[in-house]
Amino acid sequence: MDPFTDNPFAVLTTVVAPAVLTNACSVLCLGTGNRIARVVDRSRELSAALEKLPSGDEHCNRYEEQLAGLGERAKFLFSALRLAYTALGCFAAAALVAVLGSASAFLEQGWIFRTAAAIGLAIGGLGVVCLVSGCTLMIREVQLALRHISEEAQDAIAAVKR
Repeated sequence: MDPFTDNPFAVLTTVVAPAVLTNACSVLCLGTGNRIARVVDRSRELSAALEKLPSGDEHCNRYEEQLAGLGERAKFLFSALRLAYTALGCFAAAALVAVLGSASAFLEQGWIFRTAAAIGLAIGGLGVVCLVSGCTLMIREVQLALRHISEEAQDAIAAVKR
């Protein structure tokens, strides 16, 4: 008794899981792209402000530190985006392989089905590893962002007290 030929919902489940992960990766890619845009915008603001300051101004070092931090955040974000796109491609490929494997099960091509299942599992596994790695980089970037926001808030409070 083959669960894929006897139960049509088994095939649907096999195809839907990678499709849902593909959608999740797409949303993650969009959000990461937006974060990159914010880092670029802030870098441009700081660069413009730094150019207007006279050399030796007390704010120069602070702006340069902030720019270095933004560069570090950008590296995390670009690496995370690369991994999310890789995961997206893996999940899309896994969905396609699942459809092909399901068709081969329906046509009673057992060896093709088993091969497709192994390939789909490997590609999906790679996608999960890339997704987890990308999310880990995003967490590190968020930690940096929070630290920089706190530092800027402290600077603003100190400026008001002067």
